[in-house]
Amino acid sequence: MTQDFTPNSARPDWRSHAVTRGPSRAAARSYLRAAGMADADFDKPMIGIVNTWSTVTPCNMHLDRLAVDVRAGIIAAGGWPVDFNTIVVTDGISMGTKGMKASLISREVIADSIELAIEGHQLDGVICIVGCDKTIPAAAMALARMDIPGLVYYGGTIMPGRIGEREFSIQEVFEAIGAHAAGALDDAGLKAVESAACPGAGACGGQFTANTMAMALSVMGLSPMGANDVPAVDPGKAAEGERCGRLVVERVFAGDHARKYITRRSLQNAAAAVSASGGSTNAVLHLTAIAAEAGVAFGVEDCNAACEATPVICDLKPGGRFLASHLYAAGGTRLVTQRLAAAGKIHNAPTVSGRSLFAEAAEAEEAPGQQVVTPMAAPVSPRGSFAVIYGDLAPDGAVIKLTGHAVDRFEGPACVFDSEEDAFHAVQDGSVGEGDVIVIRYEGPRGGPGMREMLQVTAALKGRGINDVALITDGRFSGASYGFVVGHVSPEAAVGGPIALVRDGDRITVDVTNRRIDVSADLEVRRAGFAPNRARPAHGVFAKYAASVASAAQGAVTIPNPPPAQTRDTPMPVDTKAHEDA
Repeated sequence: MTQDFTPNSARPDWRSHAVTRGPSRAAARSYLRAAGMADADFDKPMIGIVNTWSTVTPCNMHLDRLAVDVRAGIIAAGGWPVDFNTIVVTDGISMGTKGMKASLISREVIADSIELAIEGHQLDGVICIVGCDKTIPAAAMALARMDIPGLVYYGGTIMPGRIGEREFSIQEVFEAIGAHAAGALDDAGLKAVESAACPGAGACGGQFTANTMAMALSVMGLSPMGANDVPAVDPGKAAEGERCGRLVVERVFAGDHARKYITRRSLQNAAAAVSASGGSTNAVLHLTAIAAEAGVAFGVEDCNAACEATPVICDLKPGGRFLASHLYAAGGTRLVTQRLAAAGKIHNAPTVSGRSLFAEAAEAEEAPGQQVVTPMAAPVSPRGSFAVIYGDLAPDGAVIKLTGHAVDRFEGPACVFDSEEDAFHAVQDGSVGEGDVIVIRYEGPRGGPGMREMLQVTAALKGRGINDVALITDGRFSGASYGFVVGHVSPEAAVGGPIALVRDGDRITVDVTNRRIDVSADLEVRRAGFAPNRARPAHGVFAKYAASVASAAQGAVTIPNPPPAQTRDTPMPVDTKAHEDA
């Protein structure tokens, strides 16, 4: 029987028909037949399954198995699955090494590779299976950029580590390193914590960056509500994978492109969820980057506004008591969303499940007696999880973490370091201590290059019992970091930002209430004859990144013509778009 290659108005006009339809595409079909397609399959939407599977980390090592369930869902819903793989750089393994410079850069590479795979084959939709930190925002950025039907499916949290009756996470391992260096923990104790912290597959267990962004995308509507909550090893994960496979095909048939879900309102919702959960400051970088890719007016001041309006109602690590697996058992993201909706902290909006956000939240089932999510009237903290501050040291802004401490003002002498390693060694050998303001510079997007996280330093301080200290950097912090920490200082030192002009002993003041970070020195006098430190030349992809990356105040994106940096004086965009209910 001869196949009909002529256009047929009764059949949907898929993007993939540019590759599969007509006599001129016979060679392409020949390749695809070898890959398993038959005549009837050429009329099905072709769905890319982009997987970040890797055996290097528990966060991603199970994602190949999840793809089996996703594939089954796509086929059952009438689509044809096409698998691709992309990279992951695991933050926990690279933390404290030069490899950490690759982490944020990998976000851009992953987004680019997703775009190239999908656009290169003109696929009709895409589902991104993600795990470790940067894979999650990278997937959302790619969807925002391409604006085709798609969704993001998170592989899930790891279960708690356990020694006896004590449950804990990787956070305690980093803190144990500091305790070991201080002599408070012996070799056997360190090995016991190290050996028990990660019991199997799944991403870091607290409300660190991965779980923060998984929740943010669920509340944004780009991940199906509930799917991301299920822990990696939970038996229910298979059903969620199949559901996600079905849903991506449904979105293709419905013609629902990604930017239906990535709007100013949905980004505000996501930022509110980050604040309510006590989430990672990295969300500021990632939400503004997703907005930039979608062309949505949303910046750091919008993130700050969400935190000013939304108290912390989740008692989660790093500042709290519980882990993401406990949140799942308590009622999950649905319960948090229900609390936020009832308090008027979020907008209703469409989601990739095909139902509205509020309809999803209405199905929340709160576990009797749960202590993870508090009532809105009795929050863990009345203020949100972070704030954006400005001043002498950060004219374009910086981000201060507010969970895990109640300090409103800190003043002390600067101890200045031009790399994370130098600061870490100073902490470990006791050269810095109570009352100091540790300044780590030349670790920004360009200066690193790559904007490393400083968990090794913050955890070492905690492990050594040093609490009355501030840490300021043009780099960033792990979601597992807590304490009085200020990151994303912009402009960064490598481009001549004021942080490059600070000297040892300068008095630095951080005023949370007034959103200020200032230094008692005439920086303009010092600027005469100043030249940034160029001691770390970059090569290869690191040089490419340094040449194209925007400021942290712009999400550290590498797309051409990024949006201008928001400042405290930037007028907030007025959202005149009519409210859309799914």
